[in-house]
Amino acid sequence: MNRSQSLTGYTTAEVARLLELSESRIRSYVRAGCLEPRRGRRGEYRFSFQDLIILRAARALSEARISIGRIRRVLHALRQQLPTGRSLSSVHISVRNREVVVRNGAEVWSPESGQTLFDFEVADLAREVAPLARRAAEQAESQAEQMSADDWYALGCDLETADPDRAHEAYLRAIGVDPRHADAHLNLGRVLHQKGQVAVAEKHYRMALAVRGDDAIAAFNLAVALEDLRRPVEALKGYQRAIEIDPSHADAHYNIAMLYERLKRRTAALRHLKVYKKLTESR
Repeated sequence: MNRSQSLTGYTTAEVARLLELSESRIRSYVRAGCLEPRRGRRGEYRFSFQDLIILRAARALSEARISIGRIRRVLHALRQQLPTGRSLSSVHISVRNREVVVRNGAEVWSPESGQTLFDFEVADLAREVAPLARRAAEQAESQAEQMSADDWYALGCDLETADPDRAHEAYLRAIGVDPRHADAHLNLGRVLHQKGQVAVAEKHYRMALAVRGDDAIAAFNLAVALEDLRRPVEALKGYQRAIEIDPSHADAHYNIAMLYERLKRRTAALRHLKVYKKLTESR
């Protein structure tokens, strides 16, 4: 994405008001490389929803009297470990004994290495951000001719948790500008999948893979869609493709194990389950 030309995201002032952080502190986290916001047309920072998650964690760690150097190390790790290629609404973040702990479904891990000092659901943050996200969507519509495919894609990412319907529209606009925008196809597929439109989602996952054949997330999401469509043999091939691309894809190993179990191939199921446990225990 061209970070110097973005028309989307949240300004430093908006983020400061929303998260009750000083603008100078926000900029210090950017300078330290804890997050990489996009840039607006005038060079100003434009923060994504994922950036807001990281900055809220930063505020909580600061309130827990953790040193700025350690906060930066934790934020670096958190940025790398937040789920990609799927909605962040199911993520739950807490601080226990001055360590950030992340939970996403059955997976629990600490970006660094146990009495809760703060505790929040990302969905709660999404509700707070929703008015800003909708305003951003309205502004984008008013200057649609200036919006690139990357701009529409970034807007979709910012809207996805707060307003999935508008995110859907933004991803469609991105694809309209660039039919080969793999990330827009991938995210649109996920939004449709979550709405229950699995067959249409399948098509977009396949389009993403056609453009970027080494995308493990697209391969995994396609396999999930095929499994939901009751096509287990094809789903198994999709999960296998995902781990060929990324052998450390824990969820793919787990889903393969469950499919093999249903197919009565218990030795193969056990092998992948062991890999899954090893990968998740090492988090």
